[in-house]
Amino acid sequence: MTTLSFNMRQDYANYTAEDHQVWQLLFDRQMMQLPSLASRAYLEGIAAIGFTRERIPNYEETNKHLMNITGWSVEVVKGLIPNKEFFELLLTKRFPASTWLRKLAQLDYLEEPDMFHDTFGHIPMLTNHDFCGFLKELSRIALRFLDSEVGVEMIARLYWYTVEFGLIQDPEGLKIYGAGIISSSGESVYSLSDKPQKAPFDVLTIVNTPYIRDKFQEKYFVINSYRELYESLPILEKILEQELMQA
Repeated sequence: MTTLSFNMRQDYANYTAEDHQVWQLLFDRQMMQLPSLASRAYLEGIAAIGFTRERIPNYEETNKHLMNITGWSVEVVKGLIPNKEFFELLLTKRFPASTWLRKLAQLDYLEEPDMFHDTFGHIPMLTNHDFCGFLKELSRIALRFLDSEVGVEMIARLYWYTVEFGLIQDPEGLKIYGAGIISSSGESVYSLSDKPQKAPFDVLTIVNTPYIRDKFQEKYFVINSYRELYESLPILEKILEQELMQA
């Protein structure tokens, strides 16, 4: 495979006073509640990579930590990228992340993921070896079935209900690990409340469950370990192979 090179960098000196204020406000708001809500792996990860309220993460520093822990790194992108480029990056252990931050007026709602979602939400979990293994193997499978519209949708659903909106049964109880929840003040509390449905992690059920983009999810799937995620991927590949045979 050709190694992707976006030739982009984080222009750290260009962050404004408002950018730094936004980071601090979002960081403080989430860290007031996440210690009792987030997965142990996430909390250990955010400490290991050195994210603090005082400063926007510098990707060069973040990458040094990640490389030492799991061999992953952050790849700067402008925003959302096509599926092929996205999964090729993950396959080579590079996580795409933007460098722009939402404005003060957008603290509670944003249509497109910004740097806070990409870094605060996703990057701490890249310190977990089983979770990283899941991302890498999922990407291999995704690239194999990229020409199948149905297959891509099934993969997107699995990614959505795990990487973005997954819950885990930690020894301390039900916790959050999905970045879409982690980076959302309201959904962090809502997802663990009695309002939404909680279902056991099951690949076949997930790939047949449409997801919701414009409001909180109605159902969350609960894993028992990050190893379970990785070990579920042969089931996904078999489902996709059967789908391809029927097409």
